[in-house]
Amino acid sequence: MSEIEKVENKDPSSSEEEGTIEESKLPFPRATVTNMMRQYLDEGKQIKGQVKDEMNIWLGKMVERIAKKMNAHPYTYIDYGMLREALEPYEKIQDVEQEKEHIIKQLEAVKSACDVLIREVDRKFNL
Repeated sequence: MSEIEKVENKDPSSSEEEGTIEESKLPFPRATVTNMMRQYLDEGKQIKGQVKDEMNIWLGKMVERIAKKMNAHPYTYIDYGMLREALEPYEKIQDVEQEKEHIIKQLEAVKSACDVLIREVDRKFNL
Protein backbone atom coordinates (compact mmCIF):
# COMPACT_ATOMS: atom_id res chain seq x y z
CA MET A 1 0.00 0.00 0.00
CA SER A 2 1.46 3.36 -1.02
CA GLU A 3 1.81 6.23 1.42
CA ILE A 4 -0.96 8.10 -0.40
CA GLU A 5 -3.40 5.19 0.03
CA LYS A 6 -2.55 5.11 3.73
CA VAL A 7 -3.39 8.80 4.04
CA GLU A 8 -6.66 8.35 2.11
CA ASN A 9 -7.81 5.59 4.46
CA LYS A 10 -6.99 7.62 7.59
CA ASP A 11 -9.91 8.61 9.80
CA PRO A 12 -10.14 12.42 9.47
CA SER A 13 -11.84 12.75 12.86
CA SER A 14 -8.58 11.76 14.56
CA SER A 15 -6.81 14.99 13.59
CA GLU A 16 -6.99 18.17 15.62
CA GLU A 17 -8.97 20.17 13.01
CA GLU A 18 -11.83 18.22 11.43
CA GLY A 19 -11.13 17.20 7.86
CA THR A 20 -7.39 17.84 7.93
CA ILE A 21 -4.56 15.35 7.91
CA GLU A 22 -1.21 15.63 9.65
CA GLU A 23 1.10 17.47 7.29
CA SER A 24 3.82 14.85 7.70
CA LYS A 25 1.42 12.31 6.14
CA LEU A 26 0.80 14.44 3.00
CA PRO A 27 2.93 14.02 -0.13
CA PHE A 28 3.70 17.77 -0.43
CA PRO A 29 3.96 20.65 2.04
CA ARG A 30 0.44 21.99 2.63
CA ALA A 31 1.61 25.61 2.19
CA THR A 32 3.05 24.89 -1.26
CA VAL A 33 -0.22 23.42 -2.52
CA THR A 34 -2.29 26.13 -0.83
CA ASN A 35 -0.16 28.93 -2.30
CA MET A 36 -0.45 27.44 -5.80
CA MET A 37 -4.25 27.24 -5.48
CA ARG A 38 -4.42 30.82 -4.23
CA GLN A 39 -2.69 32.04 -7.41
CA TYR A 40 -5.75 30.99 -9.41
CA LEU A 41 -8.57 31.76 -6.96
CA ASP A 42 -10.20 35.14 -6.45
CA GLU A 43 -8.70 37.20 -3.65
CA GLY A 44 -10.48 36.72 -0.34
CA LYS A 45 -11.74 33.18 -1.03
CA GLN A 46 -11.13 30.84 1.85
CA ILE A 47 -9.94 27.30 1.21
CA LYS A 48 -11.18 24.69 3.66
CA GLY A 49 -8.57 22.40 5.19
CA GLN A 50 -10.13 19.31 3.65
CA VAL A 51 -9.83 20.86 0.17
CA LYS A 52 -6.14 21.60 0.75
CA ASP A 53 -5.52 18.03 1.89
CA GLU A 54 -7.54 16.39 -0.88
CA MET A 55 -5.78 18.48 -3.54
CA ASN A 56 -2.46 17.49 -1.99
CA ILE A 57 -3.39 13.79 -2.05
CA TRP A 58 -4.67 14.04 -5.63
CA LEU A 59 -1.44 15.67 -6.77
CA GLY A 60 0.51 12.94 -5.01
CA LYS A 61 -1.51 10.29 -6.86
CA MET A 62 -0.81 12.03 -10.17
CA VAL A 63 2.93 12.01 -9.48
CA GLU A 64 2.65 8.33 -8.54
CA ARG A 65 0.80 7.43 -11.77
CA ILE A 66 3.20 9.40 -13.97
CA ALA A 67 6.27 7.95 -12.23
CA LYS A 68 4.93 4.39 -12.64
CA LYS A 69 4.31 5.05 -16.34
CA MET A 70 7.87 6.34 -16.76
CA ASN A 71 9.21 3.40 -14.73
CA ALA A 72 7.64 0.96 -17.21
CA HIS A 73 10.47 1.76 -19.65
CA PRO A 74 13.31 -0.78 -19.47
CA TYR A 75 16.03 1.86 -19.25
CA THR A 76 18.09 2.85 -16.20
CA TYR A 77 17.27 6.52 -16.72
CA ILE A 78 14.23 8.72 -17.17
CA ASP A 79 14.49 11.36 -19.88
CA TYR A 80 12.28 14.23 -21.00
CA GLY A 81 10.71 12.17 -23.79
CA MET A 82 9.52 9.60 -21.26
CA LEU A 83 8.04 12.36 -19.12
CA ARG A 84 6.23 13.87 -22.13
CA GLU A 85 4.87 10.43 -23.04
CA ALA A 86 3.62 9.86 -19.49
CA LEU A 87 2.00 13.31 -19.37
CA GLU A 88 0.38 13.06 -22.81
CA PRO A 89 -2.99 11.59 -21.72
CA TYR A 90 -3.42 14.35 -19.15
CA GLU A 91 -2.40 17.09 -21.56
CA LYS A 92 -4.87 15.85 -24.18
CA ILE A 93 -7.81 16.19 -21.81
CA GLN A 94 -7.92 19.94 -22.43
CA ASP A 95 -7.87 19.37 -26.19
CA VAL A 96 -10.75 16.91 -25.88
CA GLU A 97 -12.75 19.45 -23.86
CA GLN A 98 -12.19 22.15 -26.51
CA GLU A 99 -13.18 19.74 -29.27
CA LYS A 100 -16.34 18.85 -27.36
CA GLU A 101 -17.30 22.54 -27.14
CA HIS A 102 -16.64 22.98 -30.86
CA ILE A 103 -18.84 19.96 -31.73
CA ILE A 104 -21.64 21.24 -29.49
CA LYS A 105 -21.56 24.62 -31.26
CA GLN A 106 -21.73 22.90 -34.65
CA LEU A 107 -24.66 20.74 -33.51
CA GLU A 108 -26.49 23.83 -32.23
CA ALA A 109 -26.00 25.47 -35.65
CA VAL A 110 -27.40 22.37 -37.38
CA LYS A 111 -30.34 22.36 -34.97
CA SER A 112 -31.05 26.02 -35.74
CA ALA A 113 -30.94 25.31 -39.47
CA CYS A 114 -33.35 22.40 -39.00
CA ASP A 115 -35.72 24.62 -37.01
CA VAL A 116 -35.70 27.18 -39.84
CA LEU A 117 -36.47 24.44 -42.40
CA ILE A 118 -39.31 23.09 -40.26
CA ARG A 119 -40.85 26.56 -40.03
CA GLU A 120 -40.56 27.00 -43.81
CA VAL A 121 -42.17 23.63 -44.49
CA ASP A 122 -44.98 24.42 -42.05
CA ARG A 123 -45.52 27.81 -43.65
CA LYS A 124 -45.50 26.52 -47.24
CA PHE A 125 -47.51 23.37 -46.73
CA ASN A 126 -49.93 24.56 -44.08
CA LEU A 127 -53.22 24.00 -45.83
